[in-house]
Amino acid sequence: MKASFKGRYDIDKSSAAATVVVKAGDVRFRASLTDATVVKGPCLNGLALAVEKPGLFIIDYNVPKKDVRFQFMNTIKVAEKPLNLTYIHSRGDNRTMLDGSLVFDSANKVSANHVVGSGNCKLKYTYVNQGATTYEPSYDLSKNEWDFAMSRRVYGDDVVRASYQTANKALGLEWSRNSQMNGSFKISASLNLAEELKMPKLCAESTWDFEM
Repeated sequence: MKASFKGRYDIDKSSAAATVVVKAGDVRFRASLTDATVVKGPCLNGLALAVEKPGLFIIDYNVPKKDVRFQFMNTIKVAEKPLNLTYIHSRGDNRTMLDGSLVFDSANKVSANHVVGSGNCKLKYTYVNQGATTYEPSYDLSKNEWDFAMSRRVYGDDVVRASYQTANKALGLEWSRNSQMNGSFKISASLNLAEELKMPKLCAESTWDFEM
């Protein structure tokens, strides 16, 4: 059994969430709750249940909304290259999403995301330079808009990431660390360059994992 606790802190509000995972062979059962579940007395708000088999399927159930989300994964070979396919369907909003990523090698990958019935399709190219720096340009076909992201691994477990969304002129900066001994954290700042008063929004997240 594994458990994790996550805290999020920003200027507007703070929140917390906890997750417990129980393994039964190669199947995992997961229960997640947020501070809304316990702050005002035990309730169903923020409670979610899931069953998953890694690499094959995930079934999520949102208890208060009584909503089910299905996710199925598969990998096929195209010209001897792995093509990872994902089918996602949410029953509540009757939304279906298709994801695909073609891995050419350890440094090059092309991904596509499509929401069925919306005409919305996003393409992304990922390039990893010498295992340290990652470049991720993406293009939204329906909106004719580009987004850009770049991340670099520094000091072993630390990753610095910068992103820019051309549609809303949003600039993002992020510093994260994923350590098995000391937990993981992420500090991010976002800035809307289109606003006359340019004030960054700061956010910090911490996650601790436990073996039970």
